[in-house]
Amino acid sequence: MSLATTTVGASAEPATDGRPAPSRRTVVLLAAGVLAGPLFLATTLVQFAAKADVDPRIHPLSMLSLGAAGWIQIANFIVAGLLILASAAGLRRMLHGSPAGTWGPILIAVYGAALLMGGVLVVDPGHGYPAGAPAGPPEELSWHGMLHILANPLMGLALVVAALVFGYRFRRTDRRGWAAVSHGTAVAYLGLTVVGMVIPDYRVMLAGGALGWLWASATTGQILAARPRRPVSPAAGRAR
Repeated sequence: MSLATTTVGASAEPATDGRPAPSRRTVVLLAAGVLAGPLFLATTLVQFAAKADVDPRIHPLSMLSLGAAGWIQIANFIVAGLLILASAAGLRRMLHGSPAGTWGPILIAVYGAALLMGGVLVVDPGHGYPAGAPAGPPEELSWHGMLHILANPLMGLALVVAALVFGYRFRRTDRRGWAAVSHGTAVAYLGLTVVGMVIPDYRVMLAGGALGWLWASATTGQILAARPRRPVSPAAGRAR
């Protein structure tokens, strides 16, 4: 059986394009993206649970960057952004010349850059947090607060378009289930964001963000799992 027609597991994308097996560096870069979404979400949820003076209904996750332990969320933004940028480099190496091979990595890189913006450019205090902040929105936006506000729609737009682009890839490679998941994620993200703004309730928007972050990690995981494998030599097989 040739390497080009071998599938990896029941859920793997068929490797039918005859591509060589990726380097170890590419595998590590992709693994960074698999880790990024769950790590960012888990760290955020733990902080919401630990900070009694933060209300996730009225305080977006960016507000966790403020206060005595704000450095944790700042680091969370920066680490997740760097992991996602690494995965974008891995996706570019892995998918070059195939469906989603151009725009997919670019959109994932924009998503990672937006998270980096969220960490480096800290939000302004408001809605009573931290102690002494205005009871409502910030009375005056700083330059970094204004740029921070732009990071969220930039991330959202990148994730939505990326879900559509990778949905196209999955459909082209006969992974119709994952194509439906990708397109459904784009719709759900937009829907939850709109509902969260109308209610308003930041928990709903957090749910939409969680879908997007986990989708990006799962999609990277699917591409990683479907990578062509290096054939094992008979001598290596006997050694094991």
